[in-house]
Amino acid sequence: MQRARKRFGQHFLHDQRVIESILRAVDPQPGDRLLEIGPGQGALTYPLLQRCRELVAIELDRDLIPGLKSKAGRYGKLEIINADILEYRLPELGTGEAWRLVGNLPYNISTPLMFHLLESARLIKDMHFMVQKEVALRIVARPGETDYGRLSVMLQYHCECQYLLDVAPDSFKPPPRVESTVIRLRPLPEPEYDVGNYEVFSTLVQTAFGQRRKTIANSLKPLMDRALIIACGIDPGLRAQNLRLADFARLSKALQQ
Repeated sequence: MQRARKRFGQHFLHDQRVIESILRAVDPQPGDRLLEIGPGQGALTYPLLQRCRELVAIELDRDLIPGLKSKAGRYGKLEIINADILEYRLPELGTGEAWRLVGNLPYNISTPLMFHLLESARLIKDMHFMVQKEVALRIVARPGETDYGRLSVMLQYHCECQYLLDVAPDSFKPPPRVESTVIRLRPLPEPEYDVGNYEVFSTLVQTAFGQRRKTIANSLKPLMDRALIIACGIDPGLRAQNLRLADFARLSKALQQ
């Protein structure tokens, strides 16, 4: 059995109780269009295959692929794509039913990967990911909470975000130095708020949180003046972490007028 490789950020899940909990959360059904990101040694792959019979997996480490293929046949049909998911686009998999994504994401790429996948949000039904606990807390954080930031706003603009379960380091081989969490992301059919031009909105949120300790009157000074913030019904003395998604939407629209 291949050892985990640091350069791929590999930590192989082996805790059967955690695997069963993830399977209950995903609840895969025959006919589901399932895509696993980074199947590793198949801890989730084979149980998923048993339930849905067909599975597509994207794996960067080519040395893992022969082992996955040799065992998969007894459970169902496994298609493995040897690719870097950060450079792969879901539309390349073709059209049809929306994809259900599952994965134990390498912690060093989890945030950029989620932003990358959201570019194809219309092709995704839901996502169940194992991420670093710190990242999960940021994703689900609400305004006013310490963990609330750019990631919270941008992910919650696109998705319904749920914190599902914590996973201890000893559930993996080798154990990571951090705790992990399983999250569920369900892309919304339509965003709840109109932000106008998405690139403007994205820049606004990034700028607002770029200097967290500053008031938005100061952090947003490169983009808008105090008067425009007040005209949006927002206190310019607030910090970015106190603003709701609806507030950022209003500022974004005002910036474009």
